[in-house]
Amino acid sequence: MKVLTWLDWFHSISLVPIADPRASALAPQLRREDLLEAIHCIARDGTVHRGARCLRFVGMRMPLLIPLALFLWFPGVIWVAEHAYMWISRNRHLLSRIFGCKGACALLPERKRAGESLPSK
Repeated sequence: MKVLTWLDWFHSISLVPIADPRASALAPQLRREDLLEAIHCIARDGTVHRGARCLRFVGMRMPLLIPLALFLWFPGVIWVAEHAYMWISRNRHLLSRIFGCKGACALLPERKRAGESLPSK
């Protein structure tokens, strides 16, 4: 979440952690299990994007992520990205133990924005 707040130059997204009571109010159709499986975003029109499709949607709103988002629009790429995302999501705890942050996360401070609260560690 820290990285997304720094990449969001135009304040085009609002990050809501799963523990925030607003999460269930924003998307009552999503179960807690769904939210734990993948990142989700809700467009202004109410469309819910999940996993790699969420990254593609959000990426089109952040200048540094636009090349990645455009790449995800090529035919067949989103299918591969979704499967890669699902694998990483299923194995995130193992991957975290192997790679972990190892102090590198301290290099990027939290960027607090008005009206948002990021979970503290």
